[in-house]
Amino acid sequence: MSNHNMKILLVDNDPSILKTLTDLIIGFGYEPVTAKSGFEAIEKLDNGFFDIVLTDMAMQGMDGMELLKYIHNNYPHIKVMITTGCDRSFSYTDVIRAGASDFISKPFNTDELQAKLNRLVSEINLMHQLELLSISDGLTGLYNRRHFDTKILEETQRAHRQNHDLFLAVLDVDNLKEINDKYGHPAGDKLLQSVAVTLKQCIRENVDWPFRYGGDEFCVILTQVSQDQALMTTERFIQHFDENKMPLTGLSIGLARFIRRNDNRWSEDIADLVRRADIAMYKAKETGRNRVVVDQGNGKLQAE
Repeated sequence: MSNHNMKILLVDNDPSILKTLTDLIIGFGYEPVTAKSGFEAIEKLDNGFFDIVLTDMAMQGMDGMELLKYIHNNYPHIKVMITTGCDRSFSYTDVIRAGASDFISKPFNTDELQAKLNRLVSEINLMHQLELLSISDGLTGLYNRRHFDTKILEETQRAHRQNHDLFLAVLDVDNLKEINDKYGHPAGDKLLQSVAVTLKQCIRENVDWPFRYGGDEFCVILTQVSQDQALMTTERFIQHFDENKMPLTGLSIGLARFIRRNDNRWSEDIADLVRRADIAMYKAKETGRNRVVVDQGNGKLQAE
């Protein structure tokens, strides 16, 4: 994450200090947003995304310690730096124990402020990298099964709230065992990596979500699409893979639409959605491989 992606919320009752801080933060290469009180800060926190909060301690209405407590309880990922004048009645240790990431005294020393912010940004970047490693498949670079379980829950809930369709595609690489036996496991690994490249190139970034589900099986969550659009995307997977694949291989794909409460008296269980897409994928294998089979949601399967 670059400096320009880092959003910093500046909180202080004094407009002149906010102006000074804003100019400094922009000069450091970060993106500042200002709030003139703890209450305004909470409103902005609840309606936006921030990486760091830089807040004064002595504010009217809600002081910095109360704001720190709110952030700690509701947004534990946010780093908080406390600012205060010389007449403070608390120590650096008090602030850190309360959950702050750092502390700086007014008037600000520019170099000190920049160094402290840079350290927090480095910690945030490291945390993001570790989080990405924990949800990524080491071979393909796609999201892993663990993240699929989280993301499918998020996206089905969103599909229900926003009343839009969601499709799950389950893909299996045809004849991967034969490729491993004939050409060796490095060739099989390369084949799996080429599937990952195909999926990334054929989906909408940050709208559709690709995963390595395990072994030779992949999943893609397709959001805000009609059945025709979902079918077109999965057929594009096959076409693109056909252009770059090894002999004997292909993609067998099962496609199923999430049944929302709008369609029925209840939304279906995620396990049922995965099962239907999986059954459709195996039907694709049984009927010739390297094709898409669509689960119609009524117990019927349709080969495309």
